[in-house]
Amino acid sequence: MLFRRELSNAARMLSIDAVQRAQSGHPGAPMGMADIAEVLWRDFLKHNPNNPLWQNRDRFIISNGHASMLLYSLLHLSGYNISIEDLKNFRQCFSNTPGHPEVGCTPGVEITTGPLGQGLASSVGMAIAEKLLSQYFNRNNFNIIDHYTWVFAGDGCLMEGISHEACSLAGTWQLGKLIVFYDKNGISIDGEISGWFTDDTKKRFLAYNWHVIEINGHNSEEIINAIKIAKGNIIQPSLIVCNTVIGFGSPNKSGKSSAHGAPLGEVEVALTRKQLNWIHPPFFIPPHIYSAWNASHSGQLVELSWKNLLKEYSIKYPKLYSEYIRRFKRQLPSQLDDKLQEFLLQLNSSLKDVSTREASQNFLEKFGSYLPELIGGSADLAPSNLTIWSGSKSINKENLGNYIHYGVREFGMTAIANGIYHHGGFIPYTATFLVFVDYARNAVRMAALMKTQQIFIYTHDSIGLGEDGPTHQPIEHISTLRYIPNLSVWRPCDSVETAVSWFYGLKRKKGPTSLILSRQNITQFSRTDDQVKNIFKGGYILREYGTVITIIIIATGSEVPLAIKVAKKLYTLGYHTRVVSMVSTDCFDNQDIIYRESVLPTKIIHRISIEAGISDYWYKYVGLNGIKIGIDTFGESGPGKNLFKIFGFTVNKIVSRIKKIFFS
Repeated sequence: MLFRRELSNAARMLSIDAVQRAQSGHPGAPMGMADIAEVLWRDFLKHNPNNPLWQNRDRFIISNGHASMLLYSLLHLSGYNISIEDLKNFRQCFSNTPGHPEVGCTPGVEITTGPLGQGLASSVGMAIAEKLLSQYFNRNNFNIIDHYTWVFAGDGCLMEGISHEACSLAGTWQLGKLIVFYDKNGISIDGEISGWFTDDTKKRFLAYNWHVIEINGHNSEEIINAIKIAKGNIIQPSLIVCNTVIGFGSPNKSGKSSAHGAPLGEVEVALTRKQLNWIHPPFFIPPHIYSAWNASHSGQLVELSWKNLLKEYSIKYPKLYSEYIRRFKRQLPSQLDDKLQEFLLQLNSSLKDVSTREASQNFLEKFGSYLPELIGGSADLAPSNLTIWSGSKSINKENLGNYIHYGVREFGMTAIANGIYHHGGFIPYTATFLVFVDYARNAVRMAALMKTQQIFIYTHDSIGLGEDGPTHQPIEHISTLRYIPNLSVWRPCDSVETAVSWFYGLKRKKGPTSLILSRQNITQFSRTDDQVKNIFKGGYILREYGTVITIIIIATGSEVPLAIKVAKKLYTLGYHTRVVSMVSTDCFDNQDIIYRESVLPTKIIHRISIEAGISDYWYKYVGLNGIKIGIDTFGESGPGKNLFKIFGFTVNKIVSRIKKIFFS
């Protein structure tokens, strides 16, 4: 017990010293959770510091991401490529030890955490991914996918509503290999939480069908026994309620909010060293401590054993092995490109008017069987989002399939899907009405920040949804999504553009892709082969009326057919007009200047944008003197066709405005 405390004190003091040196950070949680971390990382966690990404490792997520310095200390002590100098550069510009853990920045970090509760929600995604993949690939005596998901979470994580959304599903799905350590220290930034967080957390999680254990989080024997009991329950996720003291070891700040989010101060750091009997200077760890912590050798042995098992598996089940390798390398099936070209030719010759949500479902119907890694879900709107195809199999506690009924949980859904992707082996797609992206907004942002390949399907994209009224009619939403860095937003106008948008999302591995889809049927357009290819460039010339173009109309989605009608009307009046379908502004902006100039020549200054949403976004394309046909108020309740007329989306109104502004 005494030696264990010395080991946990090593993690404590590294965290304290790094925060003190940075003059920024959160020492309290690392100090309070160090004893739990020592037991978990040294006695139970399956990992290999030499290969942080080996596929059958346990996943460890620190949901209370402000405690990042604890994670960095653990990684350093265990033998990961995190040096003492890295710890000294905590929270400094461009260091690999940022203020909250970031995936892709620090070896050993599984997912970016920071906004409280999202790490916990994403861990549910990792756990369901492990369960689904183990059922798909494992065979008798060949458990090639067999690992746990471990989570550290604090009071703040459980206060956030997303914890309810995600943990409720975890219990329903019986994720017995998900084990969460709840750091119950009773303190948050504002002080003692007894004034604003009086939930009976144990009863709450029991109601979710979780297994709940309560322990002293500073007693190693209790921690060991609790983990053993939790691992013995294979049909329930486990919550280990750890009663801890924030800032453990600090004579004057332990148990107080002053230990939460600020350095202890030089005087208190010195007093804490004395209190913990830690006689070593800052950032010094004795060799015997390093030796006891280092997991490099044991990790190599564990991975080697798994590799030997995988080799035997490859001989006995060569097709499954090939599929396993393909999916974890995130390689799409080789025949997909050819199948897409066939599908696009078919769509181009069949001009049946459908909504783009139906066009999306048709794409899933065509390609779902080729993509076993595709796992879908909707926030209780599957019949409206049209996200289910004939090969969809719903996931529940009895049956594991490829479709998740998330219930009315937009935020939880999006964060869970982030975890599914970062586990590996899947490409997730999620869906809701576009207006309800507001519920999921921060998880959407986190997906973009983490470069998560998730496909967001947002339907009912305008006032065209009609009678549900302004509460359901998105106005600002498309533009605000376009402003999120690294989120690719596509608003297709028909089946061909929808298929290309889907394919773009499947190919894009550097971030999420959002498909903005209509409820109402839309006119379909024929295209040349070159036009179809140019859809992949985000914006392209769909139609031209006349030879000497003087007007350019830029439109998206359901407003493209209107733009075509306007252009035809202008041509009869003697104005030569080009219609550009701007499916994806971010994709178009990434093209070279030669292509962009060929579509939107600088010399043509008479430009009009048409989109049923906030108009200000379109200044970048039409200029200060261009015409922006949009909606800058909230909508109204009524039939969609009537609403478009009321809000000025008619040929005559737009043509009159063009003539008045440009040619009067």
